[in-house]
Amino acid sequence: MGTLHYGSPAAAYTIDDRTLAHLELVIFAKLRRQESLSFAVTDETTQQRQAVWISPATTVRFEYDAPMPEINKIWLQELVEAANSPGGLRILPEPEPGSSR
Repeated sequence: MGTLHYGSPAAAYTIDDRTLAHLELVIFAKLRRQESLSFAVTDETTQQRQAVWISPATTVRFEYDAPMPEINKIWLQELVEAANSPGGLRILPEPEPGSSR
């Protein structure tokens, strides 16, 4: 399991490494372009939903327990589309690498 550290003082969100790696690529791409985005995460145990506003001025750190996984380009594109939508970035189920949605 990895951790997304957000803000100062940092709030920590535990997310599996594979998902976190894909989120990192999407978030950093947006921040590189000086774009802000909303990110919503739901705790699988409690179903509590939290949303944060991530801007280029925000401190964001990604911490992993494992090496960088292979990236699923279809999933990455779906996450980018979510990040660019009015609903913002959220964790979507990973599609099979060969599938086309």
